[in-house]
Amino acid sequence: MNPEEKRLSENKGEIPPWQKWGPYVSERSWGTVREDYSENGDSWNYLCHNKARSKAYRWGEDGIAGICDRYQVLVLSFAFWNGKDPILKERLFGLNTNEGNHGEDVKEVYYYLDSTPTHSYMKFLYKYPQSEYPYKKLLEENQRRGLTDLEYELVDTGVFDDDRYFDIFIEVAKENEEDICVRVEICNRANEEASLHFLPQLLFRNTWSWHEKKQRPQISLGKEGELIADDSASDPLPLLNFPYSLGKRYLKSDGKGKALFTHNETHEEVFSGGQSATPYVKDAFHRHIIDGEACINPKNEGTKAALHYDSISIPAKGSKVLTFRLTDQETASVADVEKIVAQRKKEADEYYESIHPKNASDEDKSIQRQALAGMSMSKQIYLLDVSRWLLGDNPKHPPPDSRRSIRNIHWRHLISKRILSMPDKWEYPWFAAWDLAFHTIALGLTDMEFAKEQLWLLLFDQFQHPNGQIPAYEWEFSELNPPVQAWAAWRLYKMEEKRTGKGDLSFLKKCYHKLVINFVWWVNRVDRCGNNVFEGGFLGLDNITVIDRSAEIPGGGRIEQSDGTGWMGMFCLLLMRMALELSKNDPDYEVMATKFFEHYVYIAAALEASEAREVQIWCEEEGFFFDVMSYPDGTQKRIMVHSLVGIIPLYAMDFLSDSELAQYPEFAKNFRWFMKNRSDLTSRCVTEVEVGGEKKYLLALTKLDKIKRVLSRVYDPEEFRSDYGLRSLSKYHEKNPYEMLGNTITYEPGESIAVLKGGNSNWRGPVWFPTSFLFIDSLKKLDELLGEQEKVPCKEGEVTFHEMAKTFSEGLISLFRRDKDGNRPVYGEDERFQTDPHFKDHLLFFEHYHGDTGRGLGASHQTGWSGLVATLIDEWCCE
Repeated sequence: MNPEEKRLSENKGEIPPWQKWGPYVSERSWGTVREDYSENGDSWNYLCHNKARSKAYRWGEDGIAGICDRYQVLVLSFAFWNGKDPILKERLFGLNTNEGNHGEDVKEVYYYLDSTPTHSYMKFLYKYPQSEYPYKKLLEENQRRGLTDLEYELVDTGVFDDDRYFDIFIEVAKENEEDICVRVEICNRANEEASLHFLPQLLFRNTWSWHEKKQRPQISLGKEGELIADDSASDPLPLLNFPYSLGKRYLKSDGKGKALFTHNETHEEVFSGGQSATPYVKDAFHRHIIDGEACINPKNEGTKAALHYDSISIPAKGSKVLTFRLTDQETASVADVEKIVAQRKKEADEYYESIHPKNASDEDKSIQRQALAGMSMSKQIYLLDVSRWLLGDNPKHPPPDSRRSIRNIHWRHLISKRILSMPDKWEYPWFAAWDLAFHTIALGLTDMEFAKEQLWLLLFDQFQHPNGQIPAYEWEFSELNPPVQAWAAWRLYKMEEKRTGKGDLSFLKKCYHKLVINFVWWVNRVDRCGNNVFEGGFLGLDNITVIDRSAEIPGGGRIEQSDGTGWMGMFCLLLMRMALELSKNDPDYEVMATKFFEHYVYIAAALEASEAREVQIWCEEEGFFFDVMSYPDGTQKRIMVHSLVGIIPLYAMDFLSDSELAQYPEFAKNFRWFMKNRSDLTSRCVTEVEVGGEKKYLLALTKLDKIKRVLSRVYDPEEFRSDYGLRSLSKYHEKNPYEMLGNTITYEPGESIAVLKGGNSNWRGPVWFPTSFLFIDSLKKLDELLGEQEKVPCKEGEVTFHEMAKTFSEGLISLFRRDKDGNRPVYGEDERFQTDPHFKDHLLFFEHYHGDTGRGLGASHQTGWSGLVATLIDEWCCE
C-alpha cells in the first residue's frame, strides 16, 4: 500500500479519523432554502449576497477554500482585500436566478486543483483582480443581456487584462488526523508591484443564538500571537448519539498577522433594523478594514477571529508564501509546514499513479486527477432538521404561518448532519438525489466506502420518506428525479467485485430492501391508471419537452411519459439482477427476481400496446419512442419531439443465458413458464439469440430490430450524435420546430432560451454526462451479448455496438482534451482560457456542454456528474 491507501484502509468508525477534517464548507449559504425565513419563500432575496456578511447563518457556514471538522463546529476560511474593493472578499460572488440572463451564476474564477480522498492533501486556486471588483458592472450587463446572449463573466470585464491579478494558491496538508498545515502562495502576475490584505479566519458556527441559555465557545489570543479556539464549555451538539467536541485548537502563524476578534452574530441593525445582541458582530472585519470603523472587540476574544496581514507587498511577477497550522498541539510550530505539505503532495502523486490507467497519456491523467479533485473537494456538510426549520427555533419569534405551506411540509422526518457530495458548492450547495447517484460512480474510483455510504444515505430512514420516496433536492424534496439509485448500487457492487474479487453483499442487501420500498412508491404514485405507463413529472429533464411536464395539462388530461416508463423498466431489471445476486446466498430471493422480471415484461408491453388504442408510445413510422398526451375524452396524441425522452427506454437492458439460469432453478422455472404461457407479452421484450452455441435472452423494452432503428437515428450526426457526446434534443428540430398548445420547441444547443423549470439548465440540445453515460452502459451490454454478430446501419455504413459506445465515450473525454489546434472544446473561443499559461491547464467541469461546439454551459464547478469523465478515462483510455 502507498501511504494514502493505508490511510483509507484505516479510515473506519463513526467518524473516520482521516476524514474528520475536510473541505466541508459551502461556497454559498446565502440564497438557500435552509437560510430562508421569509413569508413568501423567496430565498434569494431574503438573504442576498450583500447581506450575507452581516447575517449569522442558521444551518451552515460558507467561505473561500474553507475547511471544517466533521460537524462544522469550527471553520477555517480565507478572506482578501486588494485595497480597492467595496467589500472584503470573504465569500464568492454571483448573481441570483433573477439577475443572470441565464439564471444564477457564480462570477468568480477558482479551481479545485488537487485532493486525495482523505484530504491529506488539497490544493485550491483563487484568482483575485488587483483592480476594483466589478460587482455593479456584472449585475448591470447581465441584466441588459437577453436569453439569446452569452452570459457576461468576470473575465469579460477586463479585470484580468495585462495580468493585473493575484493567483492565490492554498494548499492544505494533514500531518496527522488532527494537525492541519496550510501553505498559501500569493503570486502577483502583473508587471508591477502590488499589495494585498490577507486574512485567515477562524470562527465557530453559531449554534447558540437559536436557543435560550446556550453556552458559547470562545476564540482568544495566545501568548505567541496564535488564536486559541475552545468549545469545552459549549453545550453538546444536538441529535448525536455520542459526545462530540474539539477541545482546544490553535491557529499558528509566523506571528506577523494582527489578531482581530468579533462574534459570529447577526448585525441586526443592518439585516433587520433591530437590535444586535452584541456590538461585535459578523461583519466587523469588513467594516474595520474597508471603512476604518472601531468595531473590533478590544478584549481579544470572540467567536470569530482573524489574523490580518495588512498590505502584503508582492513584487512584480513574484510571489510570497505564508504558512499556518491549525492543530490540537500547543507546542506545534509552522517551521516545518512547507516540509509536511511537500511530503503529502508527493504521496498524492504516488496515490494517483496507482489510480490512473497504466497506458493513460499525461493529458488524460491530468484530466482524471482534476476531475477527481473536484469530486473530493465538493463534499459539504449538509445540516438540516426540516421539522425545526418549519416550526422555528424560538417560540417567542415563530416564523410566519405561510412558511408551513411553501415547501417541504411533508418531510418533517428529514434530519441531516451528513457529509454529502454536492453537485456544485456555489450553484447547487444542496444534495440532489439523481446527481448524487452518478457522483458515487466517480467517487468509487478513489474511495469505495465513501461512495457506498453516499448512496446509502439517500435510502437511510432520516432521508427516505416513510412512504418510500427519496428526497429530490431542497427546493422541493417531493419533486421527482429519475430513479437511478438501483443502477448506482449495482454498479458500485460490480466495481468493487471486479477490483477486489468480492462484492459487498451486506451493502447490496440493505440497499435492495429500501429500493423495493421506493419502487412500490413509484408504482403507486405515478402510474395512476395502473396500465404500467408512467407519468412522473419533469424527471430531472427541466425544459426538454414542449410543455412543463410537472404542471397541470391545459384542459385536463395527463402525459404518459416514454422516459418515465423507461426509467421504471430499468428499475425493474436492476432489482431483478440484485435479487438474483442475493439469491446465491439465499434462494428465497429468486421469488423477488421473478416478481421484477414479470413487472418488467408488463412495462415493456405497455410501451408498445398500452390499452386497446391506436396511439402508442412507440411510433412505427418514426422508429422512435414519444410521450403521449391522453385527454379526458379518451383520445391521445403523440408529442412528436425527438429527444432523450425517446432514448431513455434503451437504458432498460440486460441479458440472461441458459448457463446462468441454471444457477437459479426457481427463477428459471418461472422464467420459462412465463416465456411459454405469456408469449403475447414476452415476444415484445425478450429476444432469443444464439451466441457461441449457447441460447441467450436479451431483455430490453423492445425487440432488437426496433432497438437498431432507434440507434440508427441516435448515431446520425444530424440528429443526436454530437462530436462531444449524446445531444439531449435532436438537431432535426433546428429546421423542424415542433408546436403544441401554443408552445414551440426548437434545437437550442447552447444557453437555454426556453426557461421551463429554471434558467441555466438546458435539455434542448446540449450534451449531458449522466444521460450519455447511461446510454454508453446500454451499448456496452449489447456489445457484451452480441459482439460483432449484430451491427447498426448508419450513414457511414454499419457500426458495431462497441464502436458506437467508444465514439460517444471519446466524445465526452475530448471535451477536456486539447484538439489538433491545441484548444480544449470546453473553453470555446475564450482565448485566455485556451492559451494563457496561468489558465489553460486548469480545468473547469460544467453542468452541460454545447451540442455542436462542446463549450461548457451552466454551473462551472459541477464536477458532480461531469466527474464521470474520470470513470470514462478509467474504462476507455486504454482501448
